[in-house]
Amino acid sequence: MEGRADVRSGPAKEEAMTRVVVLDYGSGNVRSAVRALERVGADVELTADADAVAAADGLVVPGVGAFAAVMEQLRGVGGDRLIERRLAGGRPVLGICVGLQIMFTKGTEHGVTTAGLDQWPGEVERLKADVVPHMGWSPVEAPEGTVLFEGIEDERFYFVHSYGVQTDPAEALRGDTPLREPLVTWAEHGSRFVAAVENGALSATQFHPEKSGDAGAQLLRNWVTSLD
Repeated sequence: MEGRADVRSGPAKEEAMTRVVVLDYGSGNVRSAVRALERVGADVELTADADAVAAADGLVVPGVGAFAAVMEQLRGVGGDRLIERRLAGGRPVLGICVGLQIMFTKGTEHGVTTAGLDQWPGEVERLKADVVPHMGWSPVEAPEGTVLFEGIEDERFYFVHSYGVQTDPAEALRGDTPLREPLVTWAEHGSRFVAAVENGALSATQFHPEKSGDAGAQLLRNWVTSLD
């Protein structure tokens, strides 16, 4: 009598990769972010499709250039609503460079003030430094309990920016909300400025992790791993 085929003899089902969408709204330098995320093991899609954004495990919001221009481009594809809907549902978002700045209340450049997404209190202003832009590698001061900087607290990261947030969003929120205060990482160029914020589902960096070598790769890996 012939035996039955062993249905367990086939290849094991592969574990699903973490799905990340890089928001495509016309901002430059998105391809390097896509490649960096792929290198740390994410399944990455560059799109502004609402269904894809909603379904992804994580959303990355890059940003290069002027605050006002980025906000205009973002609103042009409905990106502001997509971000807000994800955060309302506790779905992770990571902002990079101007992608951090637009998460604050407003930005002022060349005398023009533009409303941001107001996820955190604060204003993006020109850095108080003799040499602007701040371009190059700088150390950061990460807080206790950080997820993004776990294992890389003493590393340097690559910055390219002339504007930043120089007030503490955690201090501004203190006493006004029952929620846990954001974890704020600082750097210095002329004076202290916000280098990163971690606040529940929303995290962001002023520097470019995709240009920050092994340390930046580990930061992205930390974030992608936190999505599981």
